[in-house]
Amino acid sequence: MAERIEGAKPTRMELLSIKKKKMLAEKGDEILTKKRDALVSDFFEIIKERSTARKEAFEALEKARKSLLKAEMVMGTDAVDSVAEGSPEITEIDVRKENIMGVLIPRFSVKDVEKEPHYGLARTSAFLDEARKDASEALKKMVKLAEIESSIERMAKEIEGTKRRVNALEYIFIPRLEATEKYIGMQLDEHEREDFFRRKRIKAIMQKELSEETASA
Repeated sequence: MAERIEGAKPTRMELLSIKKKKMLAEKGDEILTKKRDALVSDFFEIIKERSTARKEAFEALEKARKSLLKAEMVMGTDAVDSVAEGSPEITEIDVRKENIMGVLIPRFSVKDVEKEPHYGLARTSAFLDEARKDASEALKKMVKLAEIESSIERMAKEIEGTKRRVNALEYIFIPRLEATEKYIGMQLDEHEREDFFRRKRIKAIMQKELSEETASA
């Protein structure tokens, strides 16, 4: 049996307060349970999305690797390295956050700053341009995968926290309120019975005294 709240006084005012707290706790439990269930549903959807994103990212990386090998075979490794060292960073990643049921989910997007390559096309191979495009696509896939992985981590933490709050309400707080409500109710009923019998005894005594006075008169 759950422990009752310490210091609760067996009064009607306290009973009303306990009932109000229990009602609010039950409403909070209902809201949190719905939130938990919705988060779990979204969580498993993202898990499925991660499987696809991983496959696409690794495939894109493998394609970019093969394209780079072709460029190195045609141009030579030193030439490709020289072009790479002379090229500036061409990509930016925009970061924003989206609020989903109280969880701040990261949203990443790759912004292509450079539309055309900085290196001279006349002294390079078309394979290098192809490798550059494949690498850019692989980066986008990896950024998408990173977004999904981060979302999964944040949602998992929120689900765990919500579950703890639901469990605290269902197994600790609400049972204590119910036990306290029952205790106060029993105490008030006991007081009412005592008052009833006390009034009954007083009435019987008064009737007896009245009868004796009437008889002596």
